[in-house]
Amino acid sequence: MEIKTIGVIGAGQMGAGIAQVAAVSGYNVMLNDIKQEFIDRGMAGIQKSLGKFAEKGKITPEAKDAALGRIKTTLDLNDMKAADLIVEAVIEDLELKRKIFMVLDGACPPETILASNTSSISITKLAAATKRPQRFIGMHFMNPVPMMKLVEVIRGQVTDDATTQAIIGVSKRMDKVPVECNDFPGFISNRLLMPMINEAIYCVMEGVGTPQNIDEIMKLGMNHPMGPLALADLIGLDTCLHIMEVLHTGLGDSKYRPCPLLIKMVDAGLLGKKSGQGFYDYRQVK
Repeated sequence: MEIKTIGVIGAGQMGAGIAQVAAVSGYNVMLNDIKQEFIDRGMAGIQKSLGKFAEKGKITPEAKDAALGRIKTTLDLNDMKAADLIVEAVIEDLELKRKIFMVLDGACPPETILASNTSSISITKLAAATKRPQRFIGMHFMNPVPMMKLVEVIRGQVTDDATTQAIIGVSKRMDKVPVECNDFPGFISNRLLMPMINEAIYCVMEGVGTPQNIDEIMKLGMNHPMGPLALADLIGLDTCLHIMEVLHTGLGDSKYRPCPLLIKMVDAGLLGKKSGQGFYDYRQVK
């Protein structure tokens, strides 16, 4: 099946980014969220991002306008029946995602591919909420989506080859690099990344170093473009905690136990950039 229209569920940072790169790549896009204000915020972010690309000469003003013209918005999940591929990008909540996929499964034709941008939740579990597990797949974009090349392609237990190849083709058309992995907690990216971030938080808690010093050592000594604590703030500490809990529960190994300081910061509402304060203070940043 040729994919012409892509539905995106969730107009937050990830969903808006996915909608943007899909539209720039020539796909028709349907962007959905539960409130118009969320959609308006997402579209404003897309316009701002595309404007920066145009200012830097990475795309032409005509290409920017054409991409924006390809994005339609809706508050009704049932409108997604017109999409050939749907990528869910809502918060990391298993039951919420399952409910969304149950609605989509009932509304969409059987050939529609359903994909999740989850960063850690089992693709097989999500697929089981539908009657099309063979046409269900993980399509994990990296943040920020317009800048990062990787798409982690995760096959569920019964995802078929045709679905996998279709997603690889879509990813390449979006100028991304698709890399396949199997369905295990955290997949590959977060199974490696999150324990490093968690250990950096232990270093703060135990007084091994300040957040600034820990990040500088990782940037200058290991050539990381961003330190693990600044990255945690960018991802969101609540998201980091959720992924660590998925790893700890799913793999049953104490080495994945979330750092107590991470739990305390989330309980205190110190979630990183999105709350204005995490390991760093963003409240004065313009």
